[in-house]
Order: sequence, then structure tokens, then C-alpha cells
Amino acid sequence: MRVFVAGAAGAIGMRLVPQLLARGHHVTATTRSEDKARRLRALGAAAVPLDGLDAAAVAGAVARAEPDAIVHEMTALAGRADIKHFDRWFAATNELRTIGTEHLLAAAESAGVPRFVAQSYTGWTNARTGPPVQTEDDPVEPDPPKAQRRSLAAIRFLEHAVTSAPLEGIVLRYGALYGPLASDKLLATARARRFPIIGDGGGVWSFIHVADAADATVAAVERGEAGIYNIADDDPARVSEWLPALAKHLGVKKPMRVPRFLGRLLAGETAVAMETELRGMSNAKAKRELGWQPAHSTWRPGFAS
Repeated sequence: MRVFVAGAAGAIGMRLVPQLLARGHHVTATTRSEDKARRLRALGAAAVPLDGLDAAAVAGAVARAEPDAIVHEMTALAGRADIKHFDRWFAATNELRTIGTEHLLAAAESAGVPRFVAQSYTGWTNARTGPPVQTEDDPVEPDPPKAQRRSLAAIRFLEHAVTSAPLEGIVLRYGALYGPLASDKLLATARARRFPIIGDGGGVWSFIHVADAADATVAAVERGEAGIYNIADDDPARVSEWLPALAKHLGVKKPMRVPRFLGRLLAGETAVAMETELRGMSNAKAKRELGWQPAHSTWRPGFAS
């Protein structure tokens, strides 16, 4: 297949491009940086510097590539993690999830591209009620913390646009990513002991190693049917369990514990919700319908490595 990977120099893209090439696909890979484009060319991809918010440039790049599938991995997180001001931190990514998605879908329709695979997310987006581990059929959070409302709206826009488009639209809801290029901010925050356990730490997180996320994306490109898929490991875990384990692997002191009111004061309502009310996700549909299995079935040895 001819595969067009938009945002190919990110944590998933740098794993995805080599996997696609190894399976015999021709890859056109885009990034905003010429330096990163050179790295992608070194992997064997036809790399194209591209601004995903430039409609004409996106249309031209897709038309020239004549792809059988487009993979949308465009994000733009920069600087230190800022959970308290979540929407401000995710502002550029939200533009790529809305305007960038519109440009890619328009280019796909114009060029007659039959398949479109897009990166989404699940975790804090899940409804904070109901079972601790949820499926694709469970609702998204109807009332997110104020600081996450624009980010959730952008994710919902992307998912609706892709699954309602007149092509094979596939949405991959990745869990919390870790591994090379993916967990730098998490590790830095944990090392600095700026990641306390808030309240009972009862929020359930689902993790996924970047290599497994890339592998699932290959499966979606090659054989996935239209729809939404949760991409996570087999071991959803409470913050009170995985955060001390991470600190131990990093060789730092156990995370501090703070009551909810203090967590709200210091880090905002978003952090409190993520640590105390989050729901994990089931990967059963992706396993069943994509024929995919995570090589890192649990974050426990994954974190150790």
C-alpha cells in the first residue's frame, strides 16, 4: 500500500514508519521540521515538510502521494506539562485535531483515498461514572473540568468527523503513552516529585507502549474496519498502584500524598479528577477485530525497561 503518515516524527510516528516500511508499504511521511524530515528519509520514507493547518499544502501533498491510506498522527505539545491549564497546553494540538483533521479529510476526499486512520485518546475523556474499565460503547465525560472542555471538544470533533466521513474512517483511542519520546514529561515530573497522589489515588489509568501503539496502527491500516478502537495494554491500574511503582523504578522517594482540597488548590480540578475519578479502558475490541496483541501486555515490566 501507499501510506501517507501526517505527523510522522512524533513518538508513535517514529515507530510506525519503520514498521510500515518493513511490511513492504511505500510511506510518505510529513513533519513541520526539515531536520525531522531528514531523519524520516534516513528511515526510508519519502519525507515532506508540511504544516497541517495549511489547507492548500495538505491537499497538494496528498494529491502527489496518491495514497491508499492516510494516518493522522499530528500533535503539537511543547514545554513542560501544564495540567492546571490543560486547554492552553493542548491549544496547538486541538487545532490539529479540528482544522488539521478537516484539511486531511478534504484532501482524502479530493484524491479518492479510501482509508483514513486517526489518532485519538481515551482516559480522562471517559465518563467518570460507571465501571472502572470501560469499552468503546461507554459514553465520554459529559461534564469535564473547565480546563479540559476545549480539548475534549476537539477530540469529539475528530472522532465524529472521521467516523462519519464517506470513506473507511478508523479512530484509534490510545491510552496513556509511554516509551521513547512518549513519557519524557511524565518521567521528569515524577523525578522532581511534582506528581503527588491526590486523595485515595483511585483513578484508573490504561497505558500503552509506543511500539504497541504503532503495531496497532499498522493493523488498522492493513485490515481494520471502520469504527473506534481502544488501544491499551491488559492491565488498567489505579494511580495509587502505578505511581509508586514508577517512583521505585526511577530510584526516587515515594510520591507524596495530598488531600483532594490541597490537590485542587495546587494543581486544579483537572488533576484531582485524573487521579481520583478516571476510568480505564478495555482493549477487547481491538484484539478481536484487528487481530492485535500488545507485546507489552502490562505496564509493570514496561516501566522497568
